[in-house]
Amino acid sequence: MEANNIILVGMMGAGKSSVANELGNIVTSYRVVDVDEYIERNEGMSIPKIFERFGENEFRKLESCAIEKLASQSNLIISTGGGAFEYEENRKVLLKSGKVFYLYAPSQVLYDRIKTQGNRPLLNCENPKEVFDELLDKRDKNYRKADYTIDTSSLIPELVAKEILRSLNETFDISSNTTGQS
Repeated sequence: MEANNIILVGMMGAGKSSVANELGNIVTSYRVVDVDEYIERNEGMSIPKIFERFGENEFRKLESCAIEKLASQSNLIISTGGGAFEYEENRKVLLKSGKVFYLYAPSQVLYDRIKTQGNRPLLNCENPKEVFDELLDKRDKNYRKADYTIDTSSLIPELVAKEILRSLNETFDISSNTTGQS
């Protein structure tokens, strides 16, 4: 297996899905895969429904299986769920599979991006901002184990994608895979 995947990790609201799609538009020989969408397609139900029916532990098992399967492939742009990088086995698999980018932004920026979205099972609670801050505090130390950290707080997805490509040009050649955009 060639370890050439591009993996995006970070908290909900960091822009993983948007950046993955931008990267897919530029690096046309890579396929974009959103882990949550992959799970939803395979299970025939939404992530909130999986959480409601089976609980977070069962969802995390499905997520780990999906990551294992996807990471064994190459030429993928993998957008993970916010909690995926929390689990040591997922981290190991993803870090071996390619270059991992932590899309970082301060807590308030992230929360402002997602606070009106109703599809966040971990935030369906009485104090969602407090829970969000605690989750970010807990997850940040693992996110920082990524190969690169990019602050997305003031960048549009296209600029984040270009920053990722600049970083990747140092480690493996993807220039022949691009459409010539810069």
